[in-house]
Amino acid sequence: MPFYESVFIARQDISAAQVESLAETFAGIVKANGGQVAKTEYWGLKTLAYKIKKNRKGHYVLFQLDSPHDAVAEMERNMGLNEDVLRLMTTRIEALEPGQSAMMLARGERGERGERGERGERGERGERGRRGDGERGDRGDRGDRGRGPRRVEPVEGEAS
Repeated sequence: MPFYESVFIARQDISAAQVESLAETFAGIVKANGGQVAKTEYWGLKTLAYKIKKNRKGHYVLFQLDSPHDAVAEMERNMGLNEDVLRLMTTRIEALEPGQSAMMLARGERGERGERGERGERGERGERGRRGDGERGDRGDRGDRGRGPRRVEPVEGEAS
């Protein structure tokens, strides 16, 4: 049987438990039509690049499927009818990837850094300034920079 990867985005209003329930429903449709779900990954609530149906965020779920086309088509049809699904995309792939997907691996690397992350050393810029020595260097002649407005003296021979 051919292999497929399918990702769907669910509305931000529903809970993670409801998203898991949706994923189980769609997996059940695939199984009922003679296919099997090799892997299901919940990627979490992520910010969308643009608003979709007035939503700024969405719950992402990945399926890796080993199933006939008819089972995938039926799953896609049900996803399209479900009002909680904002977008879906299914692609045919050559082979199923073992282990976690790239999204889950990237999520794990970010988790080691902490919530906002520690950036570590700042590189060649250092703590202050571009050279890192805290000195701003020679700024050149800045001209007369007296405080306040300059008073203009009247020129001789002109009437005030």
